[in-house]
Amino acid sequence: MCAASSPIPDNIQEEYYQIAKPILESFPKYRPPVDLFEFKESVARLQPYCRKGVRLSNEQVEEVHRLCDDGNIFVSRADHPIYSKHIIKQLDLVLVDKNLKQGEIADVLMQALALRVNEFAEQPVMPVFQQLYADTMVFTEFLHQDRHRIKLFMRRLNREHSLAAHSVNSLAVGLWLFYESRSDYRRRDLDKVALSLLLHDIGMSKVPAFILQKSTPLKVEEKDKLTPHPLVGAKIAQKLGLGFDELQQAALEHHERLDGSGYPRKLKGEEISRLGRLVAVADSFSAMITRRGYATAMEPVDAARTLANDKKRYDERFSALLFHAFLTDAFRMSAAATSRPMVLENVPACGDEEEDIPPTGATEQ
Repeated sequence: MCAASSPIPDNIQEEYYQIAKPILESFPKYRPPVDLFEFKESVARLQPYCRKGVRLSNEQVEEVHRLCDDGNIFVSRADHPIYSKHIIKQLDLVLVDKNLKQGEIADVLMQALALRVNEFAEQPVMPVFQQLYADTMVFTEFLHQDRHRIKLFMRRLNREHSLAAHSVNSLAVGLWLFYESRSDYRRRDLDKVALSLLLHDIGMSKVPAFILQKSTPLKVEEKDKLTPHPLVGAKIAQKLGLGFDELQQAALEHHERLDGSGYPRKLKGEEISRLGRLVAVADSFSAMITRRGYATAMEPVDAARTLANDKKRYDERFSALLFHAFLTDAFRMSAAATSRPMVLENVPACGDEEEDIPPTGATEQ
C-alpha cells in the first residue's frame, strides 16, 4: 500500500486519490489506463505525469512505482469509471485500497457482480461459478465489516430490466431484509444467503429471449415456457453440486405465494420456507421497480406499499419492513458516510469465522 511521506492537502484528496500499489501493479505495465498525477512536495501541488494510454519508458515505469511507494502518485476521481472497469476484473483489490470512497466501492461491487451473473448465465459451469463465488465473498466481506453498508446498495438499485440487474437488485434488497429480520446469524449464513439471492433467478437464462422481450401479454404456450424456470434454476445448481438448502429454497420458492397461487409447486403458508418468503418479496419488488416491455417501472415506495398490502400472498414480516423503510427514507446516508474512504484493519480472510461454501460446489450433507 502506498504510504505518503508528507501530508496531502485535503482539497487534493477530494478530487484525486492515491493509487494503491497492488492496483498499480495490476495495470498494463507500459500503458496505464488512467491519467496519472505526481504530487510535488516542494509546491504541495499535483502535476500531470502521464496521459492514459501513452506508452511509458522503462525508466518511467520504475519512477512511477517509486513515486507510488512514496505516496506521490494520484488518479483523478473523474477517471473512476475507467478505474472501476479495471478493478472489477480483480475485485479483491477494493479491500486493500483505502483511498476509494465507500460509494465508489459499492459501484464497483455492483458492476462486478452483474458481470459475473451474465457470465454464469451464458456458461453455467464450475470454473465460471468459482469466479462468481470469489467476487460474492468480496462483497460479503465488505458488508461483514459494517452491516450498515447495505444502504449503499439500496440507494443504487438499477431501474433497467435485465437478468443481471434484477439479480443484483434482489441481492441488495434481500440482504437488507436478512439483516433487519435476523440478529443470530453467522458469517457462513450471510455468504450462503448472498449466493442464493444472486442466483435465485438463474433459471430465467434458459427462457427463450423472444418471450422475455415481449411487450404484450404472454400466450398460454409462452407462459408454459416461463413457469418452469424455478425448477430449471434448481437443476442448474444441483448439476454443479450446489445443493445447500438456501440456494434450493431461493430458486424453487421465489414465485410461491402464501395463498397457494404461486408456482411451480403451489405451496401454501408454512410449506414455504422463511428464506423462500424473503426472496419472494425481494424478487417481486426488484421486478416492479424496473422498466419492462409490458409494464412501467413503479417508484420504490409504491412497489413496497403494494407488496405490504398484499398480505394474502406475501409475508408481512418482510413486506412491511421494506415499506416502512422507504416510507421513512431509511436508506438515506450522510454525505460523510458515503464519501469516507474505507478503513479496514486486520481484514480476515473471506468466510474465516465459519466453514464457508466450498467453491468446488460440493453438496453439504
